[in-house]
Amino acid sequence: MLDLSNIVRNTAEVRAALERRGEADPPVERIVELDTERRRLIARSDEDRATRNAVSKRIGDEKRKPTPEEIAQMRETNDRIKEAEQALGEIQHEIRDLLLPLPNLPMPDVPEGLDETANVVVETYGEEHEIADAQAHWDLGPALGILDLEAGASISGSRFYVLKGKGARLSRALSAWMLDTHSSENGYTEIEPPLLVREETMTGSGNLPKFKDNLYRDDESDLWLVPTAEVALNGLHQGQIIDPDQLPLKYVAQTTSFRKEHTAAGRDVRGIKRVHQFEKVEMFRFVEPEEPERHLEEMLAEGRTLCERLGLSHRVVQLCAGDIGFQSAKTYDIEVWAPGSGEWLEVSSISTCVDFQARRNNTRYRPAAGEQVRLPHTLNGSGLAIPRIWISVLENGQQPDGSVVIPEVLTPYTGFSKIEPAG
Repeated sequence: MLDLSNIVRNTAEVRAALERRGEADPPVERIVELDTERRRLIARSDEDRATRNAVSKRIGDEKRKPTPEEIAQMRETNDRIKEAEQALGEIQHEIRDLLLPLPNLPMPDVPEGLDETANVVVETYGEEHEIADAQAHWDLGPALGILDLEAGASISGSRFYVLKGKGARLSRALSAWMLDTHSSENGYTEIEPPLLVREETMTGSGNLPKFKDNLYRDDESDLWLVPTAEVALNGLHQGQIIDPDQLPLKYVAQTTSFRKEHTAAGRDVRGIKRVHQFEKVEMFRFVEPEEPERHLEEMLAEGRTLCERLGLSHRVVQLCAGDIGFQSAKTYDIEVWAPGSGEWLEVSSISTCVDFQARRNNTRYRPAAGEQVRLPHTLNGSGLAIPRIWISVLENGQQPDGSVVIPEVLTPYTGFSKIEPAG
């Protein structure tokens, strides 16, 4: 959630930043009007309470009963305080309703632009190489007997799939290898969180109310299926004050992610590039406000290292203001080359959200004993999304005889180095 005091102090700048993101008419002036009225009501209530306290003290000091005039005065004062409190509650509710749908402000160095066509390729590692007679994964997987798109559609409908045999084991191996790398080498604490979360948790992450129509929900319990482990990891300290000397806190989790993908209708419909249910390893950090850029670069390097060890050509793309995620202030995507599909596939979005999520979640930290609490900054990033890495490993490893060679780093986890065509 945006900082109300910043909106009041820098109204024009906030409006301009939101317009950079494509917000046509952000209600910043209305928010300022409501805040002015909020502060007026608070001041009036404080005056009335001071008057009430003074009258009560005078009566007590004089050790007498209140006069009829004083009783009437106190009654009127109490009525004004109650009216002000009711009006104040309504105003605060309206301010929150206006703030919750507003996205985070892009950092000044985020490129201008309103859609992906304005994103900037920062660096490329490897080439857009071709493989003779290369097959896309939607043909290669079934030929190997490891991907069954028809069974997924039969069981659950479109944009679902079934991995079989060595295909399922490859997916599991990718997750285990990534978790081990992040926890053993990169200093993350592994978490196994719930996949169903409360509305408050989904709101704290920034997914509600903005993306309500793209989320799965159980009506009876009012619990929501996570679209990413980020939601649950962000909620680990909601409503808490993190003790001194605890930051940075670094968490990693592998979960299933669930998305309706209404916003992506008609895009990437072939194969398993964009589906309703998929596995993902997620990195998440709570950090000091002074050092989010350093952590962003570290997380980007961690994602890139995974791609390098898999031997995959990849590139880093900085997203423009109109394409960064709702809660993000700055985002880099990592994309890997898939020669069979003939395209770059996003396997990670690594973002700094500054204090946007912490404010929504009421997560605070105390820098040192006795010091005033502050809001930590949060960062998140896929490390990595499994289906598209699975695609790239498959398409890059295909051989002339129809088999697929598995990256060496995965063979201790798979138990095999090659997938042969189905007999």
